[in-house]
Amino acid sequence: MTHRPPTRERRTTYGEVFAVAEFRTLFGSVLTSSLGDELARLALTLLVYARTDSALLAAVTFGVSYLPWVLGGPVLSSLADRLPRHRVMITSDVARAVLVAVMAVPGVPLPVLIGLMLLASLCAPPFESARSALSAVVLEGDRYAVGTSVQGVTLQLVQVVGFLLSGVLVHAYGASAALLVAAGAYAASAALVSRGLVRRPAPAPESGDAGSVWSDTAAGLAFVARAPRLLAIVGVLWLGCLFLDAPTGLASGLSDEFGGGSRTASVLVAASSAGTVVGGVLVGRFCSARRREALLVPLVLLSLTSVLLAGLAPRVLPDGRPTVVAVTALFVLAGIGGSWTIPLNVAFVQAVPDEFRGRAFGVAVAGLSGSQGLGIVLAGLAAEAALPSTVVAGCGALGLLAVLAPLVALVRTRPRAGAEPAATGPSGA
Repeated sequence: MTHRPPTRERRTTYGEVFAVAEFRTLFGSVLTSSLGDELARLALTLLVYARTDSALLAAVTFGVSYLPWVLGGPVLSSLADRLPRHRVMITSDVARAVLVAVMAVPGVPLPVLIGLMLLASLCAPPFESARSALSAVVLEGDRYAVGTSVQGVTLQLVQVVGFLLSGVLVHAYGASAALLVAAGAYAASAALVSRGLVRRPAPAPESGDAGSVWSDTAAGLAFVARAPRLLAIVGVLWLGCLFLDAPTGLASGLSDEFGGGSRTASVLVAASSAGTVVGGVLVGRFCSARRREALLVPLVLLSLTSVLLAGLAPRVLPDGRPTVVAVTALFVLAGIGGSWTIPLNVAFVQAVPDEFRGRAFGVAVAGLSGSQGLGIVLAGLAAEAALPSTVVAGCGALGLLAVLAPLVALVRTRPRAGAEPAATGPSGA
């Protein structure tokens, strides 16, 4: 009897993902609309600060763009399950282009500007939910995970480029110019989607009858609440990100604690993003589907353990370069570990049928946005009474304890080997 070595699982390449024409369209829409988001957000924040000299009002302006996900994400995302998804994306982008263009008109009162920014931000949940659900349709099998990875890496880079470009435009030409460029980016995204996506009808409701937006939202919440695997997935997502992202707002305090300055604080903030980019490429591109699934739990533990060690490093190392290097390296490692969101996203996708994807995505991202904001606020409050490094260490330690129960539930509810899971769904969960 001849012994045959086990067949090596083939990994999907970026080329195979970008060979899908509709994915190229979705990727282009992500690139341009996200650039519009960053340009508009920072340009308006700088404009408000220049007019008022108030850091509080500037911070409120910046935070307004995140409110729709927290306050109305599940409701707004239900539109992606009620209407043709390509139409939801086009309408959202056109509305944002018009609203941001109005914001660029010189002399618009500040309350009106902030109100327009809030209205423009209301378009993000339906747009992102529709895009994620369509990604599920156009990418099959392992291509979805690789597509999720490349979009995640791109979003990290777009955020950096958008902030830099917005600063340059505002400095050279004024906030109105930056806002007009943002409006143009939204318009370009709408044109891409209009020309490049197949016209698909709205998903058929599970019951066969379309209810109201509120009943659809309630059905989406109930669907997530009664599915043990989905509860485990969102539990890992919300709790993991709450403690993993909480130290972000402590970079300046950490830097001061071990003798650094504003440049060091910037390096610490960038370190985690750099790690996320590296981890996204390594896990998304160079790991097979089976390996990614096996790495999910270790990566969660790696990310939070790195945060714990980053908080302990200033206690055992001398102030100055050794501590800066160690903490920066550990934040990079935490970012690499944070690539656990890729296999978790795939698990989310496998657990949600097409007719619920928009709403389930809205529930997941609404909770994610809330947990990230809550974590940063609580860490800032804790740093008023304790050293920033102590708070960072506490985030790592508490995070490890908090994710244990949902991680155990996630492993216990894993589909049996041999089951044929759906390999599509919303990216970003």
